Formats: sequence, structure tokens, C-alpha cells
Amino acid sequence: MAEKTGATFPIGYGLKVPEDADKVGAYWENRRGIIHATSFTLGPDRNILQACFATGPIGRITAIDALSSIRGTKKRKAQGQGLEQQK
Repeated sequence: MAEKTGATFPIGYGLKVPEDADKVGAYWENRRGIIHATSFTLGPDRNILQACFATGPIGRITAIDALSSIRGTKKRKAQGQGLEQQK
């Protein structure tokens, strides 16, 4: 999929239900054999910064939301505030 789209980042595609869904904690539906939308924002170290797990047609991270979140994270990091200090 990455080659087909020209993406320069990892893409999860062709996952198996329920095996792969269970690995990432995603909700899945047996009747249709689908994994509900599961989005992750990864840091430069490839650790998950944020995750969004949908249980239906609502609950997806849009590109603008991801960009806003990434910019906010970078700004807080530049100010010396990590994610753990926001709690």
C-alpha cells in the first residue's frame, strides 16, 4: 500500500480480524469481518503519542486534527513540557 500511494510512513493494511485487531486493541466486528477505524499519532521514536479507537462510523482522527496535535506537542516540548506533565 505504501508503494501504491507514495506514502513515506508506515501503513497498516490488509490486517486480519480478529488477530491483528487484538494486537493493537482495536474494536472489530465479526459479522462483517472488519476492524473499526483505529488511528495513531506516532512520535519520532515510533512510540504512540495518541490513539483514537472508533466503535462505529464516528471517531476518526482527521488530517487537520493530527497536524494540530503534532504542532501542539512540538510547542509544548519546546517549552519544556512533556505529555506526562499535562496530566
